[in-house]
Amino acid sequence: MGYRILETADVPAYLRERGHWDDLDDIDVREVSDGNVNRVFLASNGAGTRSLALKQALPWVRVAGPSWPLSPDRSDVEARAYQQLARVAPDTVPAIHGYDPENHALVMEDLSDLAVLRTALNEGTPYGPHTSRRIGELVAQLSFATSDFGMDSADRKALIAASVNPELCRITEDVVLSEPYIEHEHNHWLPELGDLAAEFRADTRLRTEVADLRHTFMTGAQALLHGDLHTGSIMVGERENTPVVRVFDPEFSFVGPIGFDLGLYWANALVSQERARALGAVTDHPLQLALSWEAFEREFRRLWPTRVDTFFDDAYLDRFLRRVWTQSLGFAGTEIVRRIIGFAHLTDLTTLPDPVPASRRALLLGRELIVRRAELTMPGAVRDLAG
Repeated sequence: MGYRILETADVPAYLRERGHWDDLDDIDVREVSDGNVNRVFLASNGAGTRSLALKQALPWVRVAGPSWPLSPDRSDVEARAYQQLARVAPDTVPAIHGYDPENHALVMEDLSDLAVLRTALNEGTPYGPHTSRRIGELVAQLSFATSDFGMDSADRKALIAASVNPELCRITEDVVLSEPYIEHEHNHWLPELGDLAAEFRADTRLRTEVADLRHTFMTGAQALLHGDLHTGSIMVGERENTPVVRVFDPEFSFVGPIGFDLGLYWANALVSQERARALGAVTDHPLQLALSWEAFEREFRRLWPTRVDTFFDDAYLDRFLRRVWTQSLGFAGTEIVRRIIGFAHLTDLTTLPDPVPASRRALLLGRELIVRRAELTMPGAVRDLAG
């Protein structure tokens, strides 16, 4: 039949065709698309005893429309990423019920009983002690299992080949690691931030450090990444009185530098901290970078004795982890900057009564993380810088 873009009215019949739903008289479908790129639907029965989510990759960026074409083949990458994530951390990703490569559609667990982490934080909900630790562990589990430490060399080469994601990597290279530091039509900012935007474009040291991070992103094929690990791609809540964390939307997944996933998560935590500060709220935000790093390092060290190549000793592990830490800080800085003077701003700041002071503080923090990342040797140093 060929690829077709699904509308709300098409979803019941589609789910029946794919063997996911029988009674078309007892199904309610609504579109809940919220991200920048894809379309998402939720299907449920009248009794509320059965529900599914359907995500379809469009042939363009959803928020831009056909003026920004994008191959829907990215859904193949996402489906493979879910397979890898489910292998190492099945309790941290939604259950996948089926993938349709012809229509670039994933049918998966409905997570609507949970809250998007960004939404929860914006409403004043604390992180709690569980979320950042689980994210740190997940990054360690995925990155170790798909690195040269955790995989046979031939399997690694096959993973790299299967996970090539040129279009979405190019978006990151441009939108996160280039455009905010040049004149570009995608960039926009609050008028009161025009001076900092101009300073950043003229800052030779900053541009050189960002170029270094961009090259690392392009060439550092260390492990499989989620590739877009921010507070909008994490859902949290409770089920049966147990904390639940679910990570979704790994369509930007590729084999790259481990610090990129950590950096994106840290950037969003630091921006959310600026929101809380602007509202005069006392929160647990300042702890999140340390909690996620400590969990990442602890889990990576726990897995280390199981590595495939025994040539690497513990002294090398210490050096390797220091490098991951430093790169994570730099990538955190670039994500903060692009979310304020680049493309796709954060509601953490845009919904503040006066977003300017918090945005200025966050921008300056982002610059410091980029240019001083080699000096910041422990989580406490960043907490002091952000405080």
